[in-house]
Amino acid sequence: MVFSSIIFLLYFLPAFLLTYYFADKKYKNFVILFFSIFFYAWGAPKFIFVILGTTFLDYHLVRWMDKTEKRLHRQLMLTLSVSINLGLLFYFKYSNFFIENANEVLSLAGMSGIHWTKLILPIGISFYTFETITYVVDVYRRVHKPLNNFWDYQLYIILFPKLIAGPIVRYHEIADQISDRSKNDTADERLMGFFRFAIGLAKKVIIANQMGMQADAIFASNYADLSSYMAWIGILAYTFQIYFDFAGYSDMAIGIARMIGFKFPENFNNPYIAQSVTEFWRRWHITLGNWMRNYLYIPLGGNRVNEKWRLYFNLWIVFLASGFWHGASWNFIIWGAYHGLFLVLERSFLLNVYTKIGKLGSTLFTFFVITIGWVFFRIETFSGAIHYLKRMFSFYGSSASLDTEFYTFFILAVFFSFFTYFKKGKDIHDLIYWSKYTTKMQVFMTLLCLFLFGLSVSFIAAVGFNPFIYFRF
Repeated sequence: MVFSSIIFLLYFLPAFLLTYYFADKKYKNFVILFFSIFFYAWGAPKFIFVILGTTFLDYHLVRWMDKTEKRLHRQLMLTLSVSINLGLLFYFKYSNFFIENANEVLSLAGMSGIHWTKLILPIGISFYTFETITYVVDVYRRVHKPLNNFWDYQLYIILFPKLIAGPIVRYHEIADQISDRSKNDTADERLMGFFRFAIGLAKKVIIANQMGMQADAIFASNYADLSSYMAWIGILAYTFQIYFDFAGYSDMAIGIARMIGFKFPENFNNPYIAQSVTEFWRRWHITLGNWMRNYLYIPLGGNRVNEKWRLYFNLWIVFLASGFWHGASWNFIIWGAYHGLFLVLERSFLLNVYTKIGKLGSTLFTFFVITIGWVFFRIETFSGAIHYLKRMFSFYGSSASLDTEFYTFFILAVFFSFFTYFKKGKDIHDLIYWSKYTTKMQVFMTLLCLFLFGLSVSFIAAVGFNPFIYFRF
């Protein structure tokens, strides 16, 4: 079950909200937990037991770790908990990848390959594994005390708005909200949550899905017959699809959470207006960047190192890990290394170049760099990605005729991607997302978001194309 499905929008979400709002305060967490388990079990009934089992083990390990004062014992329990969770992630997500590569090496050596039954990837395993790790690490660092109630810990891990596509919520950011959300559980917050959900749904259904249909058609074609124009249309359509899909899903998650009193961290901040790759990563998948910085980059030494090579090494490690986190494929690793390369180049000299070419030039160059990177992210094989890049820069063939409908949605995607580039657009964006609404503004936003919600539902029912691209993650 995904947020942009009819069954979720018209059945699950209304049933959940009605049950939650009418439940007594002491039962509200149980309502969320019950619906969260049902939500995940709907699409992955076998894997729900993996989550329930690991949360039971982690909860008790962390409780024991917190009670002991001996540093060695604490370190052993930290290592055990992190190893179990990373072990499960590697087993389900990466074992196929390593076995396939091992078999290729064995084949080159003239040896028979390893027999292996391919594993199915549990939905959202990357997201809840990282959140499990934040729990044990935050408690180990004494950033926050562990939860006293096992069911509260289970709720933190399996809370359905963030379960399968983020944002990645670190434990200390949400710990106090699990036990008491009264400050945020108001009528205004619920209304603002609905506004955020409706806007996110529209991003996903009205823009991302339309871009995705064209992108899928082009990437499924024979690259040898692809003109440069269509190759560029394909990657640009995907560039906008992945942004509006992922940002839209994050908006929906933040919106649902807000409707029940939770405050999730922001996950996107208009990344395509970035003037450098470094800035792009401060705006794109913000919670993943924060996680990598706090739990990998800083422990490696971060930028508090004496030699430049060590700083560059730390950056590369973080982005290689980020690429590998996205999927078990060499192209994801290449994508991570590609971004790491530009961060190193920017630290070396590119930031000075950006200053000289100005705001517009640096924004266009950064967007170009990011777009090229998406080729490796979208295409599963290295040879396929190189072939596609060759078609993009061959300047071969004439421009194909695409229907007016696609161009209309493409213009919408460009417009809203760069809307905040100008001050007026940023002011409107900040008014909608961050300001305290007047009564007139609330009425306007209610009507607008009801319209967007209804339009999105009609698109889902009529079009039938509604992919969930995070199955790979």
